[in-house]
Amino acid sequence: MTTDRTPYIPFAAATPHISRRVLVAALGSVSALPALAQFKVEVTGVGLTQLPIAIAPFRGEAQAPQKISAIVQADLERSGQFRAIDAAGTSLDETTRPDVGLWRQKGADSLAVGSVTRLADGRFDVRFRLWDAVKGQDLGGQSFVVTQVDLRLVAHRIADFIFEKLTGERGVFSTRIAYVTKAGTRYSLWVADADGENAQSALSSPEPIISPAWSPNGGQLAYVSFESRKPVVYVHDVSSGRRRLIANFRGSNSAPAWSPDGRSLAVTLSRDGGSQLYTIDANGGEPRRLMQSAGIDTEPVFSSDGRSIFFVSDRGGAPQIYRVSTSGGNAERVTFSGSYNISPTLSPDGKWLAYISRVSGAFKLHVMDLSTGTVNAITDSSADENPSFAPNGRLIVYATQQQGRDALMTTTLDGKIKARLAGQGGDIREPDWGPFQKQ
Repeated sequence: MTTDRTPYIPFAAATPHISRRVLVAALGSVSALPALAQFKVEVTGVGLTQLPIAIAPFRGEAQAPQKISAIVQADLERSGQFRAIDAAGTSLDETTRPDVGLWRQKGADSLAVGSVTRLADGRFDVRFRLWDAVKGQDLGGQSFVVTQVDLRLVAHRIADFIFEKLTGERGVFSTRIAYVTKAGTRYSLWVADADGENAQSALSSPEPIISPAWSPNGGQLAYVSFESRKPVVYVHDVSSGRRRLIANFRGSNSAPAWSPDGRSLAVTLSRDGGSQLYTIDANGGEPRRLMQSAGIDTEPVFSSDGRSIFFVSDRGGAPQIYRVSTSGGNAERVTFSGSYNISPTLSPDGKWLAYISRVSGAFKLHVMDLSTGTVNAITDSSADENPSFAPNGRLIVYATQQQGRDALMTTTLDGKIKARLAGQGGDIREPDWGPFQKQ
């Protein structure tokens, strides 16, 4: 495992130098992630307002391969909006009408109960119910019959149900993240649950790839491959492993970013001299140049309404974040605090801009309120990279280094609740949070 950590410089993608932000070249076959590389969620911090909830052990889960209640509790705690009330030792299931007064005395505003039953055909029947302990109301429940491989997904969907019932917003626990590891000379891409577990390998390669990006429908990943000894943009179908070439023009082809409708990509090309921004059809074709610039323009990302592209440019002498209309024209500078700002990402509702800023030599995650321009540093680490918003905009995943080890972290937008997704399978890079999954 490499011990040094040089944060990604966006302009590196415009040269033949291979950044340490890497992704594997092929996504065809799927295999389970080795046990040593599994993630463990560690939640730290206390939010200002958290909903107290008790997740009772599900009846029968002790004999099941996955502890559903523990996964649900970890999901909710990681969101930053829930605080767990101890429910160990209780014997309840979805058919029980609980003594809500007792749970209210314990400090719980809500209670989740359920069961896991192994069926004769080897599948599992999972059921749960959610109670409002304050009003004594049954808030509904769900039931699933699934194979063993889908037990974790069921737990995440239960957490999504609870999150939406109690907050009014959609949960992201059943969504996926992509991340990259480098172990020795091999680069590997993994697609995992939002908590980093249940990772599936999409092959490995000795040739690095950079800048992965999920498509809006979650079915494809765009990335830049160096397998032909120069940066080339591909779009890859995650389920089938088929891919198509998008940009292989003279010079560098890098930094793909999807439009919200999935029909086009923004890319950085040096085909006409210098690294400049273009848009190109998602099936390939002739790119359209957005504007003329004497500097390096790269790391584009679309606004949620598709009308603007945020990007990094050194046109003012040092890298800063700018915004330009998707129809082209003059660019508007967005970041003014700090002399080195890179890696922009936008919340799905368009209200927040997250990016990496160099502060006294340290690379820290910052969040800007785009309506006011107010900026807050939300980490105390010094080697943060590659932020990506959850599809509900409530969390950000990013790569960093903690206690000398590479790690993926999630954080709330105020930085008060962080969860470490610490892997042991090599250098961990390039997290990207996928969109909501179809129900």
